[in-house]
Amino acid sequence: MIILATLALSPQLSAFCGFYVAKADTGLFNKSSQVVYVRDGNRNVVTMASDYQGKAKDFAMVIPVPTVLKRKQIHVTNNAIIKHIDDFSAPRLVEYHDDDPCQPQIMYEMAMAAPAPRSAMMRKKAKDLGVTIEAQYTIEEYDILLLSAKESTGLMTWLEGEGYTLPKGAESVVGSYLKQGMKFFVAKVNLKEFDKSGYTKLRPIQIAYNHSKFMLPIRLGTVNAQGKQELFVYAITKKGRVETTNYRTVKLPTGFDIPGYIKEKKMFGKFYKDMFSTQVEKHNNRAVFLEYAWNMRSCDPCSAAPLSNKELKELGVFWIDPPQQTNPSTKPNKPNMSSRPFMPRRMPQQNVFISRLHLRYDRKSFPEDLMFQVTGDRSNFQGRYVIRHPWKGKAQCEAGDNYFNNELPKRLNKTAKTLAKLTNWDINEIRKNQQKVPKHTNYNSNDSDWIDSLWN
Repeated sequence: MIILATLALSPQLSAFCGFYVAKADTGLFNKSSQVVYVRDGNRNVVTMASDYQGKAKDFAMVIPVPTVLKRKQIHVTNNAIIKHIDDFSAPRLVEYHDDDPCQPQIMYEMAMAAPAPRSAMMRKKAKDLGVTIEAQYTIEEYDILLLSAKESTGLMTWLEGEGYTLPKGAESVVGSYLKQGMKFFVAKVNLKEFDKSGYTKLRPIQIAYNHSKFMLPIRLGTVNAQGKQELFVYAITKKGRVETTNYRTVKLPTGFDIPGYIKEKKMFGKFYKDMFSTQVEKHNNRAVFLEYAWNMRSCDPCSAAPLSNKELKELGVFWIDPPQQTNPSTKPNKPNMSSRPFMPRRMPQQNVFISRLHLRYDRKSFPEDLMFQVTGDRSNFQGRYVIRHPWKGKAQCEAGDNYFNNELPKRLNKTAKTLAKLTNWDINEIRKNQQKVPKHTNYNSNDSDWIDSLWN
């Protein structure tokens, strides 16, 4: 089996003054890959993680790379750091509670392992087919080869001879990469090292290199794909938002009010998946969606704390200061990031901007590799969806009558229509599950009321 792990200012803040209650992370999707792509100038650090669920002995990865990588340019990191950046940037659900309509509140904006033994027979066989083994390493639990070839047929034959089951139709894609002068990074699991490591899940592989092109080669991964695949790219730059240049980059719909039962029945994951599918179809299956764009030093509301300098350095953010040493006798407090009031979080780093891009792709809808650019746009964006709970107390005033009899029914009707439009769900089912307008006794005024309340 071949799996392509694709190479793949201080902003003014507005306080949402709500509660973060749920997030929509990548675990909702099957057949998904995650790539953290750190880019500055021509310097690139790419971290690749897939959701491979099979036996470790059957895992193999074949990736086009622009140059032959030295041992020091390859690294293996931990899955926890990928989960953290996923949690930090995931679309989120927040909730608010209406104030007493008779006492409205005024809201303000705030501002190294040794090289593996070389097999002479393997190298001779490769040479006979026009394939050159440029480098060979064992790094942690992976055996890694860097290959070049004169033509695709020889490379395909050699890979098949080494036990790589190549998909039908891969030869033309491989040939196009060879014509561009690209090499092939091949990784298999070293079972002996994997057993020694104590890990139960394959860890992400990282590569670092200099190259002028800002791109992820995805075409090889679509050749034998069974249906569409999900790809999440967390692009980290100094200068701002990242977008694709050869496909449309579209902002995920955001800021909409949705019915309260989405939280109560724990349906936010289903809402997000169906909403994303609706948007994919709306844009003819050819759009890349921006789900998050923010400076890493803050978040609002926070679904996870920003990554630490140590974590960012591990991902390859080479321009920040090294991690500060802490007193080992002092244990930091761990924040509770579950349902909680918004609390701004600031980190020392200044120039770490993350863009989270999400696409659903196959060979037909995405026939080209992904090409990116850094736009310089440093404005904040996030996929954020809001539940507003009605006021449940008494509201004996004219404004209260207007709230219960006019404003609230109109709002609930609007949220039902919004949810149906975003997800293509049946609006009658939505209305059946939706919260109802609380019971309210209308305010009755008479001529003596004004005197009764004048001095009392």
